[in-house]
Amino acid sequence: MVRILLAEDDEIMRISVSDRLKQFDWQVDEVENGLDGVKMLEKNDYHLVISDIRMPGMDGLKLLAKIKEHSSETAIIIMTAYGSVNDALDCLRKGASDYILKPFDMDDLIIRCNRLLDFQRVKDQVAILKENCRIGERTLIGNAPVMQQIYSIIDQAAPTNATILITGESGTGKELAARAIHKASLRSDKAFISINCAAIPDGLMESELFGHERGAFTGADKRRKGKFELADNGTLLLDELGDLPGPLQAKLLRVLQEGEFTRVGGSKTIRVDVRVLACTAKDLQKEVDEGRFRQDLLFRLKVIPITMPPLRDHKEDINDLCAHFLKEFRSPYDTPFSLSKEALTCLSSYSFPGNARELHNLMERASVLSSGPVIYPEDLPTELCALNCTADIGFNLAENMAVAEIACLKKALNYCSGNKTKTADLLGISRKNLWEKLKNYTVE
Repeated sequence: MVRILLAEDDEIMRISVSDRLKQFDWQVDEVENGLDGVKMLEKNDYHLVISDIRMPGMDGLKLLAKIKEHSSETAIIIMTAYGSVNDALDCLRKGASDYILKPFDMDDLIIRCNRLLDFQRVKDQVAILKENCRIGERTLIGNAPVMQQIYSIIDQAAPTNATILITGESGTGKELAARAIHKASLRSDKAFISINCAAIPDGLMESELFGHERGAFTGADKRRKGKFELADNGTLLLDELGDLPGPLQAKLLRVLQEGEFTRVGGSKTIRVDVRVLACTAKDLQKEVDEGRFRQDLLFRLKVIPITMPPLRDHKEDINDLCAHFLKEFRSPYDTPFSLSKEALTCLSSYSFPGNARELHNLMERASVLSSGPVIYPEDLPTELCALNCTADIGFNLAENMAVAEIACLKKALNYCSGNKTKTADLLGISRKNLWEKLKNYTVE
């Protein structure tokens, strides 16, 4: 709900303006001087402040300065009966968003209020779009049965407000699953905010999550919103939750149960409506048993558990994953990158301890080192190919030499984009000799 602070010492004017603002279902707090206005600012956050420029105790310009100290995001409209161009410019220079001269038409004031509120909404939407575009079009990939089970849980759980705990090994796509949940939820047009609990020092984590007031600690020169406030009405992902410091686990539990918290250095209770998702590669039950994680917090987070499968459990998806990853890398050739059958065989024989993230890195490496648009085994790490692609050949010298010759022929053909005359020249053999070798090895 839009919350407005109205500071006006003239009672009739204050009541008239307040009544008109309330017709739009805006919450309006009224004060008759600047000092009371400062007290209200210390208790509440406001989208908009409408203030007279001359009031007893503290005038509108001093109140304006206090507002800018507390929150740079609050819009301010200054009202005055003593207007001039210089007064208007002075107010705008000191941070006012707009300036209106008394007496004014109420419809004019409402238009100005709506314009400023719309501008705030656009800024919020831009921030949401920037956050949601951070990883582009990356999404969950795979049609294996274990992945179909994941999709089914997401389809059922996403439209609810239930807290979801996503576990799995590093590189299995836990954050992508969280984004898929948000995208399929009723909050998809609202903010998706992510915070990595392992990447932020313990001393800063509370401020990152819950924000802080001006002067709360050294360097806190202004009020700052935390991730929970930024995610209000949207979704908050707590990535690597298993690394959250113990003292903050109790505060997180209260937010999950009550939907309210206080900023660092503040006393005001802030209420939010946030759907919380959590990811971790740790065994949280083991962390509970060893006293590093709260049992009650685990119960509260694990309303709906999702375990992302390691890549070794759905190797049938490797080809689709490779095709998806290779689209990310720009090919210098006439055709985009693709994966050869031999390279797919090598990859399918590998255990992938780093899961899909490791496969992504392998495809990026191959796209850089490949001599053509097709990825062959020789474009993959030597140790991977040596261990997996030739393991069934044994020690027969002729067979091993044939494998090496086939690989060389394919690499040269790939480099020359299939032009056999250029390929023969590159290999230092005649075109007839090349044709015979291709025929003998059934290489196209």
